[in-house]
Amino acid sequence: MSDGLTLSALLAHPRNGGTRHVAGGERTERTWSSAVVETSEDALPPSADSALAVIVSGPPSAPWQLDALLRRVRDRGFTGLVLPDAAAVHESASLADRLGLVLLVVDRPWELARTCWEMLEQRDAMTLSLVRHVAQSIEYHAEDLPDQLRHVAANLGYGVALVDRAGVLVSAGPPLAQGVLEEISFSGWADTVRTDAGACASVRVESPSREGLRLVVHGAALTDAQLAALTTAAEVAMPMVAARLLLDEIAAVSDVSLSSGLLSDFLEQKGAPDPDVERRMRERGWRTSGFHVGFRMLARGRLDPFELVRAVRRELGRLPVDSHVTTRGRGVLGWLTFADRPSPTDLERRIAALRDVHATAGDQFPVATGVGSLQEGGQGMVSTLEEAADAARLAVSRSSSSWFLHIDRLGLEQLLLAWTGNDTFLPTAQALLAPLTAAERATLTAFLDHESQVAATATALGVHRNTVTGRMQRIQEALGIDLDDPEARLAVHLACRAVAPAG
Repeated sequence: MSDGLTLSALLAHPRNGGTRHVAGGERTERTWSSAVVETSEDALPPSADSALAVIVSGPPSAPWQLDALLRRVRDRGFTGLVLPDAAAVHESASLADRLGLVLLVVDRPWELARTCWEMLEQRDAMTLSLVRHVAQSIEYHAEDLPDQLRHVAANLGYGVALVDRAGVLVSAGPPLAQGVLEEISFSGWADTVRTDAGACASVRVESPSREGLRLVVHGAALTDAQLAALTTAAEVAMPMVAARLLLDEIAAVSDVSLSSGLLSDFLEQKGAPDPDVERRMRERGWRTSGFHVGFRMLARGRLDPFELVRAVRRELGRLPVDSHVTTRGRGVLGWLTFADRPSPTDLERRIAALRDVHATAGDQFPVATGVGSLQEGGQGMVSTLEEAADAARLAVSRSSSSWFLHIDRLGLEQLLLAWTGNDTFLPTAQALLAPLTAAERATLTAFLDHESQVAATATALGVHRNTVTGRMQRIQEALGIDLDDPEARLAVHLACRAVAPAG
């Protein structure tokens, strides 16, 4: 049994012959139980019950003749009419609205006729057609998974996406609507979704290396018959996607292994020229010229370094800066490269961006991150990477800083602590902070350590950001100090460190 041919499904179908809506049917969805395709009006049956008429020959050129054609078709019981596109058809739009007749134009009538037949009468034919297009994609020698999905989407005429619970991983064709993605079930083998934002069919991807993946084929205004056919097409395409995913992961592991070995070779040279290493670095797109900031993410527990490097690369790809990262021991090692020396403000933005990368990675992996200072040239690149490694080792024990340390701030911190740890400064610092409770002193210290960032302070303390905001208001009132004043901030920061140097 057919579930009918709807106007929205017909217009959204990728192989509707270039059908476009002219008039009628805007207020409510129009559904036809049958479609009659004829070469001329004379061949149409004398009566029809809410059917769609498709006339493949050209319409009359005179507007009055076309108006008469619309009336006769409506009088026969047809509620929809498709004609080859012509200027006169559009001039009769207002009459079609008054008659309650859906008026459409088409570029390729016979392609539309086949689609109507498939959607109304031959679900198996629709399924076989989609499966045949998937088979063509299987024969295609794709470069990688995105290329494979692009070919599948182009052959099917629908959007295709690989998703997990966190969102879309790879997609091709029209984007998958967020409203549709949110309704996809990850519990069963196959699932269909229909929302106001669109519809989709999805199947679980049986991958030996990745869990929780689904292959989604989606479009707008899909009928039950289309969803059933697309489910079958997705089931046929799934093994191909799983195999391509495995091949890409093998290639990625090999690439990470090569890049890790190359970085080890470079670090062993301590920045000294080595023609072979330099050639391999150029081939990989690594350049030692310019300015560099190294970073190191070190495991605080058990983790897969390859999964970590993949997650970090994904986040670094969103930054407008040349960046590289590879595995290194129990974590990853990477760096940012600038063609020209960045301004202090721009450098601070990049360090803040690395902090965001650390926070995002920390949601999935137990890591501590250290960041080196800005250095120039090949030897400078070695230095900043070594600094990052030192900072990361210290960050492992610094939960108060959310396990993130920048070597420049670390050096200043050590200098200030040495200066403030004397008998003269300590009583003054204690008197300054006396009006504050222990919780307020801890909040103030964390707030200054995190550069007045409320969200970072809240994360470090494990409290809500509104709690931090309220405490900071009370703190400034109690101390009578304007923390926007740089000298006042420095004095209060020194006092906090002197009173509680361990945080």
